[in-house]
Amino acid sequence: MAKRVYFAFHYQDVIDFRANVVRKHNALTTTERAGYFDASIWEEAEKKGDLALKRMINSELKNTSVTAVLIGSQTYARTWVRYEIFKSIEVGNYLLGIHINSIKGKDEKTKSKGPNPFDYCGLRISEDGTTGAPIVWKGDKWYYFSKLNGFPIRKQPEKFRGKNVKLSTLYPTYDWVANNGNLNFKTWIA
Repeated sequence: MAKRVYFAFHYQDVIDFRANVVRKHNALTTTERAGYFDASIWEEAEKKGDLALKRMINSELKNTSVTAVLIGSQTYARTWVRYEIFKSIEVGNYLLGIHINSIKGKDEKTKSKGPNPFDYCGLRISEDGTTGAPIVWKGDKWYYFSKLNGFPIRKQPEKFRGKNVKLSTLYPTYDWVANNGNLNFKTWIA
């Protein structure tokens, strides 16, 4: 059965074409797709403020079971990508990252790998391991992410309880080209 996938990305990577390669890699099949936005929808929601953006993201996450974070050069620093990541965890989506800078852009060039957003996002795990509070790394220490409160999570092992845990220790990342995403994406989201 096809999984409904939500794609989180920095819109610059759509302009550069890289995000489109992943989002539309199976466009000729009958697989059901979900979770990406046309720029005009984002622009309209941004004009209406944070609440409109949250509502749009929350609505688009409904009925999805996987969130694929497409990692370009600046994805790790985007506030709304962070919100999408944390909200995906809160709603129980399987989460993975896919480096896309190895895909040739519209200029026919590749870029070096961008920083992994899962290294800059984490959870402060409760003492009993059942709640996570979203945190972000800002160069010198972890700070609470102000756009989302803590939420229930699957019970975490003892080693994570009462600690700050980087998402990169919990969720996998792949490289679209090096890990042959065109053939392996279906396996990654299974």
